[in-house]
Amino acid sequence: MDSRKSIEWVHGLTALILGLFLLGVSSGLGITKSIVDLWAALLFIPEYPAAMLRDIYLDWRSWSRDRDNLRAEVIKLRAENADLRRELSKITNEQILELSKQNTNSARVNLRAPMSWWNEIRIDRGSQDGLNLGMPIFQDGYLVGRVSNVSLMSSWVELITSSSFMIPAVIEDTRELGVVAGDGEGNVLLKFIPAGHGLLSGMKVSTAMIGEQLAPGLPIGTISGQAGNSADGYTTYKISPGANLTRVYTVSY
Repeated sequence: MDSRKSIEWVHGLTALILGLFLLGVSSGLGITKSIVDLWAALLFIPEYPAAMLRDIYLDWRSWSRDRDNLRAEVIKLRAENADLRRELSKITNEQILELSKQNTNSARVNLRAPMSWWNEIRIDRGSQDGLNLGMPIFQDGYLVGRVSNVSLMSSWVELITSSSFMIPAVIEDTRELGVVAGDGEGNVLLKFIPAGHGLLSGMKVSTAMIGEQLAPGLPIGTISGQAGNSADGYTTYKISPGANLTRVYTVSY
């Protein structure tokens, strides 16, 4: 019985002490809050640079991700734009070629001197037939040359194989600009194409915008191979003309 009473006294005393402790803590709660706020203010000083760096890193990562997404979108749009330009150029060139083939104004070649075989021909149409200087002349829809001299009933045509023939041209697939020139020996070359474009064989070449007489998009031929590189960083390509310049008997304009 005595030990049981002793235990009860111990429990009661413990409860009293705990109650007094809680009362003291509750009465000093304002002081505790002040201490906590002071401690938080002290910890803010070393934490602020880390928090600032974290925010800067998160902003940079978000900006970098947005920039990469925009760059990918720009590349995609450029590729789609290039495809659309090539497709439009192809359609336009096919239309020009078809219109050239349907041209009803024809002329017969009545002179081709051996000494200037690859430079010029004379045709039996002149100013009375509507011909004038610079007009394009075709064979089967492809450019043969341009009128270089006109009289009343005949005209001279400078061939695209002539050593003095030079016109701006464009590669239809890449839209790269160059200059088409003859060498006076039956060859047609595409000059001043920046080196590094790789294989261009089979790509079509047509006239670029150069004036009112030779409109852009007139078919010339296709690239057949590479002729060489120059020291100033340009590549020259060989062109296979669409017209058969070995046998030119009749032409259209």
